[in-house]
Order: sequence, then C-alpha cells, then structure tokens
Amino acid sequence: MTGVGFNSAWTRSYAGRADAAVRLFCFPHAGASASIFRTWHTGLPEGIEPVAIQLPGRDDRFDEPPYEHMTPLVADLADVLSPLMDKPYACYGFSMGARVALALVHELRDRGLLAPRRLFVASSAAPVLRQPVRGWDEPEEGLVAYLRELGGTPPGLFDNPSLLELFLPSLRADLRVVGTCPIAETVPLDVPIRAFAGETDVEAPPARMRDWARETNTEFELTILAGSHFFPEAETVRMMEIISADLLT
Repeated sequence: MTGVGFNSAWTRSYAGRADAAVRLFCFPHAGASASIFRTWHTGLPEGIEPVAIQLPGRDDRFDEPPYEHMTPLVADLADVLSPLMDKPYACYGFSMGARVALALVHELRDRGLLAPRRLFVASSAAPVLRQPVRGWDEPEEGLVAYLRELGGTPPGLFDNPSLLELFLPSLRADLRVVGTCPIAETVPLDVPIRAFAGETDVEAPPARMRDWARETNTEFELTILAGSHFFPEAETVRMMEIISADLLT
C-alpha cells in the first residue's frame, strides 16, 4: 500500500484500501502484536481499511523498550496517528487495547483533533470499576498462571522456556500500562461506544462492561458474544459484521 505513515514502525495495513471510506485503527491485547489483525481485511468490506497498531517490544520492534505508562504511550500514538486521520476513522481496542484506545481518544480531544466516528471496545472491564489488573506486579509464576487462565495463548509457548522468556517482558510492561493508569474524573466523550463481551469471560463479563456507557455522552451499545475472553472465530466474524454495519450504514 502507498500512503504516508502506513507500514511504518507503528502501523500495519495488510490490504491496499486507499479509497476506503473509513479507517479502523486496531489496538491489540497485552503482549500481542499487530499481526493478530492480519486477516481482518478479509472479514471487513472494501469500505473499511483496518490499520493495526504495532507497539514497541515485540516482533520487528523487539529491540525497542516497551512502554510502561499510559501517558507517554498515548502522546506518541497521537503524534503518529494524527496525520492518518485525514478521513473518517474509528478505533477498536481488545482487552488492554480498549483502554489504550480510550486514552488516545481523550488525548486527541484535548488536542482539538478530529474525533473518531465510533469507539469499539472488547473484553475489557469498564474503567470506572477500577478493577485491579493482575499479573504485572506478580512473580513470573503468577504472570504465567494469569496468562493460562485467560486462554488465547498458543499452548506451545508454555512448553518453550526460551520463547516464554522473550515474551513475558512486553506482556508485563503492557499490563503495567493499564494497571498503573489513573482513572481520572474526565468529561465523557461525544463519541458513540459499542462494547463486545464474551458471555463466559471471567475477566470482563457483560456485567463489567456495561459501565463503558459512562464513558460517552451519546450512544452506547453492549453486544454479548459466545465464548470467553478470546472469542471463537465465528463470533469474531459476527463482531466484524456488526462493526461494518455501524460504520457504513
């Protein structure tokens, strides 16, 4: 794909959709890379261009130190992404990514920049609940146990101590970003929010996601999907269909 800023250190566009009506910035869960969104263009219509965010400390940015605090992270994200907001856009954040996306939209508002058409959040308890974030301040055994409980991690990772040793620092740093992020008493956004919750998720069940409604002055909807913290493939497809309808109709 051509275009300033795409496929830079921070962003990945896995499909050439320069003429898409809307860009969808996608923020991964803790420890994950942009590649978790590498097939999203196959589930979204041509009118939506998914742009995945690649944070430091993983994949081709492994040699860069990961962020450990939210404020510098979203300040740098705003610098990087604001030139790409030359057309309507939306944000999707999964788990940790939901909190990063929310903080980013507040940063953009503080700078007087264009607001997203919609904010999508998935598998993340509402910030106002101030739910403690597990793992980041625990010994390695506790962090690994938490990772196992959440699911979604390839089982082979736990059987490979060398890979696990490489993976855990970025995971711990990401969890620290959320775990140490103060919940400020801010004015709610004038941005519609749709939340997606797994019906059997013990970390962010529907009951803990309903209060995302308090983050907006406008429309809020909660969609409950089958599955737990990580959605089955069929439910991810359903989620993308709902996102598409929200953005293009």
